[in-house]
Amino acid sequence: MTAPAAGTGTPPEAAPLGRKVGAAARWSLVNTVVMRLGNFVTGIILARFFLGPEAWGVYGIAQTVLLVLLSANELGVSLALVRWEGDPRRFAPTVLTLSAASSCLLYAVLFAAAPAVARVLGSPEAAGVLRVMCVCVVLDGLAQVPAGFLTREFAQGRRMAVDALNFVLSTAVTLLLAVQGWGAMSFAWGSVAGNVAALVGCCLAAPGTLRFGWDREQARALLRFGLPLAGASMLALGVVNVDTMVVGSALDQLALGFYVLAFNISGWPVRIISEAARRVSFAGFSRLADTPGALAGGFGRALGVVMTGTVPLCVLLASLAAPVVGLVYGERWLPAAAALPWLMGLGLVRIGCELAYDCLVAIGRRRSLIGVQALWLVVLVPALVIGAGAGGIVGVAQGHVLVAGAVVVPVFLVALHRGGVGLRTVARACAWPFLGGAVMTAVVLGLERLLGDGVLALLATAVAGALCYGLCVLPSIRFLRGSAAAAPVVPAGANAPAGG
Repeated sequence: MTAPAAGTGTPPEAAPLGRKVGAAARWSLVNTVVMRLGNFVTGIILARFFLGPEAWGVYGIAQTVLLVLLSANELGVSLALVRWEGDPRRFAPTVLTLSAASSCLLYAVLFAAAPAVARVLGSPEAAGVLRVMCVCVVLDGLAQVPAGFLTREFAQGRRMAVDALNFVLSTAVTLLLAVQGWGAMSFAWGSVAGNVAALVGCCLAAPGTLRFGWDREQARALLRFGLPLAGASMLALGVVNVDTMVVGSALDQLALGFYVLAFNISGWPVRIISEAARRVSFAGFSRLADTPGALAGGFGRALGVVMTGTVPLCVLLASLAAPVVGLVYGERWLPAAAALPWLMGLGLVRIGCELAYDCLVAIGRRRSLIGVQALWLVVLVPALVIGAGAGGIVGVAQGHVLVAGAVVVPVFLVALHRGGVGLRTVARACAWPFLGGAVMTAVVLGLERLLGDGVLALLATAVAGALCYGLCVLPSIRFLRGSAAAAPVVPAGANAPAGG
């Protein structure tokens, strides 16, 4: 066994891996920021000039069904390309066959059931959009193998080129059809065009990986590995999207459109920060899974980085919800702002839970994941139904936050502790960002009352709040860079227990 490097406690081979992960993380962050800013601008154009709340509601229903199907369309077997040791080209053809077959079967079932599904979700007119949009399930199933190779190799530069191709084509088709009055169907065809481009791009970026094959023993092993992960992933997507189903069935389509917009806004930090991190986190955690100390340290730094980057975005969007929605999307979308502060709290919880999810998958805690996600969904559904009846879209958002904070976070902490990541590690990662977020909230709310909500006033408020936040988290920089040899100081009141 190789001795750890002197004074670091880290095996020497971890250094090249760390540099590789760091480079991939930087590419992934740039990719995600650029793509999401592009989607953000496109959404503003569509909401302001071409699509009303009703069309957004139909789109929200179709997107929800698509995401749930995508969570299990390849039966979880593609993750073996990242997690399993050895040459993945040995079993990649079997992975592709399983992924393509299951995706086609799912789409066939959805095509037949689309009218019934749309009626149950309160939007009968969404059936046609569902049938077109969910073609992406088949395209995604075919792209899983080449995309898996890119993830395994930390090839996020090539992945950025693929995503750029996807974005340009999907945006062009969506805008062209929206201008011509296609409504929610413009999203559907735009998504299909983008996914075709992504499939072609992945095949070019990872040549020779789109080969079908079959090995019965490999298939059995892959299904044993993947099915629990697919189940956990489907439950996780159900948790994130069941609120859209509840709002669609319990309230009207106008309320659904406002809620979808508010939920999409709350997802900005999740998509920008968390999505970038997750493209490398699973592969990175998988390489550290057999070294508990390195895994705990890596998870702590990853959580600290995503929290440090996410908290100020969540604070700004929650504190300035009404001015931001009115300024960006127009006055007719202001009802969406009422639910936004609560959904920003949910977004912050989601980021931490998604990172914990990747860590637990990497160390093989699949049963724990299924248990956590199942508990979350079982408790969440009645809470959302009660919230919808009592407070409309605001009640739904409040129900989300209550269940996430009171039930899910403690259960995830227990699961992480059993996997070797103690509460002290989590507290250390979150203490400074949370302290900075509290200070920033007070500054932003105070300045908004003092300066008003004009464009220049909002800009000054945001800059002042960000500066205060930056000063608060400055002491954690060495820890986030991984250069602190000893445990960094935790601010007073963080209540990090000894040990763990």
